[in-house]
Amino acid sequence: MASWIFLRGLSRESGHWGDFVDTFQTRFSSEQVVLLDLPGNGVLHHQGSPTHVHAMVDAYRAQLAQRGLTPPYHLLALSLGGMVAVAWAQTHPHEVAGQVLINTSMRPFSPFYQRLRPANYLTLLRLALPGCNDAVLERTVLNLTSACANPIVLPDWLALRERHPVSTRNTLAQLLAAARFQADRQAPSAATLVLASTHDQLVSVQCSLALAAAWHSRVCVHPWAGHDLPLDDGAWVTKQIAQWQVTKLS
Repeated sequence: MASWIFLRGLSRESGHWGDFVDTFQTRFSSEQVVLLDLPGNGVLHHQGSPTHVHAMVDAYRAQLAQRGLTPPYHLLALSLGGMVAVAWAQTHPHEVAGQVLINTSMRPFSPFYQRLRPANYLTLLRLALPGCNDAVLERTVLNLTSACANPIVLPDWLALRERHPVSTRNTLAQLLAAARFQADRQAPSAATLVLASTHDQLVSVQCSLALAAAWHSRVCVHPWAGHDLPLDDGAWVTKQIAQWQVTKLS
């Protein structure tokens, strides 16, 4: 049984995968899904977030060791989670059998203004500062990350925020880790699938295209989804993974 480790993005927790977990498990019923939280997020919200991506890798590896789950792993990672996946695959290549990178970006492949669209700088700063109303915050995040902006998820997101509040310090620590991370130019040995969204309002689709081109990796671009591609069209994500797996075996 293959273990799929799901890694979320900035200030988000395992609960934000929502219905995508069931969508994935339905298509890949024989494979194990493992949901982890970064220190500072989710059930680990009381801990301090690392300020380096490689320290995030260490934190995830420690959690898996505590659960008795041994490598190799398959990584499915969104946004900041994609940086963690790449760092993991490059520093511990024997542990990563494959990785799916969704709407991620990183140096040295993309400039800062593509990695985080400048139009969002002020909005994200306001969201990170104390005093922002939770309902306003989650609605803003939904509008930024989803092309559908289906409000049906908002009650769940608000419940997650109430149960596991992410501190300003931890949000800024994660932003710092993302900003300073630089991947190796050489592609990791693990097979890599890059998924991206044409209408991602946070990260330019060019970041995924540049990464895939540099590493000669398979890339699939969704025509209308936003940054949170598993939220907007989880069935499309699992379809691309299934087709990629067939290609890997052929």
